[in-house]
Amino acid sequence: MLRLRIQRATWPRNALVLTDTPNPGCRACGGYGGIEHEYGHPETGEYAGSNWEPCHCWNETRRWTLFPLPTRPKWLRHHHAPRDPWAGDEPPF
Repeated sequence: MLRLRIQRATWPRNALVLTDTPNPGCRACGGYGGIEHEYGHPETGEYAGSNWEPCHCWNETRRWTLFPLPTRPKWLRHHHAPRDPWAGDEPPF
């Protein structure tokens, strides 16, 4: 059974896509879509990272593009950072 969700994708182009979601009642992953396995260094035992094992209840590559979203004009994309009054060399008092 598919559990579909609408999301916004940014690569390779802005678009609305329909994606599959993990099964919330899955006993293997608890609805997270996968299981994380943490591991440590054999010599020190300190944390070294984690591996993600995807669950059988979800296919994260299953997605369908609904339609592309338009791009904003360049003059709307340019944002000026707000002026910081404390950025000068002189204190404000």
